[in-house]
Amino acid sequence: MVSQGRSGKVLSEVVSGLEQTRAFDGPGEAVSGIVQKLTARDTVKSVLSGSWLGHALHPLMTDLPIGFWTSGVTLDLVGGEDAEAGADLLVALGNLSALGTAATGLADWSDSFGPEKRLGIWHGLANSAGLALMTGSMLARKSGARGLGRALGFAGLGVASASAYLGGHLVYARGMGVQHAGFDIDQAVSDWTDVAAESDLVDGKPLKVSAADVTVVLLRQGGDLLALAGMCTHAGGPLDEGAFKDGCVTCPWHGSRFELADGSVQRGPASIPQPTFQTRVRNGRVEVRAA
Repeated sequence: MVSQGRSGKVLSEVVSGLEQTRAFDGPGEAVSGIVQKLTARDTVKSVLSGSWLGHALHPLMTDLPIGFWTSGVTLDLVGGEDAEAGADLLVALGNLSALGTAATGLADWSDSFGPEKRLGIWHGLANSAGLALMTGSMLARKSGARGLGRALGFAGLGVASASAYLGGHLVYARGMGVQHAGFDIDQAVSDWTDVAAESDLVDGKPLKVSAADVTVVLLRQGGDLLALAGMCTHAGGPLDEGAFKDGCVTCPWHGSRFELADGSVQRGPASIPQPTFQTRVRNGRVEVRAA
């Protein structure tokens, strides 16, 4: 059996300390507000969140600068003079792609809160430091100070790698950007499941029920009976408390909007569709099963 080990414990303690540091809470909220205003338009929010992709865009984007920078530094180590132009190009491409990566990260971070928001600030600061070092590396290379450029490149990659550890913690330990509606809904509600009496339904008013321990929201609209998972895929917000309008529901926490009929994302920050259910009424009882 493999234990966490001393290094893992030390890293966990460091990360925990960063999550509890409140020194940047005020500035963080101010920056978050600015980002939310800049991403207020549905199209902007959805593009940066990855709604069109089917999952968060930021993790995919992070591969670009890390990949370019790692390749450039590797060429610095083993490529010799013939590889200098290639190494310089890779560093420049890494710097350019880091800007797009930062934009997607900021869009996701602006909707976080508590420990996730605080650690996200440190993650962003470390990434900014890594980009600054890599920018210095590129400028040094262009001025002919190749030795300095290489040194700054090594340092920048090291800082970016440390920041990547923080990013991994946000995803795998804190669940940021992970689907929150439930992973096994298809299996848990694969059969028709009784959830409510038909008489409990009021036209146009959502009803929160449970199907095999899965939270479900029912909504009767005229002759249609719609059902979808009750916890928002983005951060677990209660959709029964959301706004229902024009065939969509808007999460009360962060404004993600889903099509009621099929759960498709109409506006981020959610990037994963909301699970929906088939419905039927038998003997005055409402039954659902995973669609």
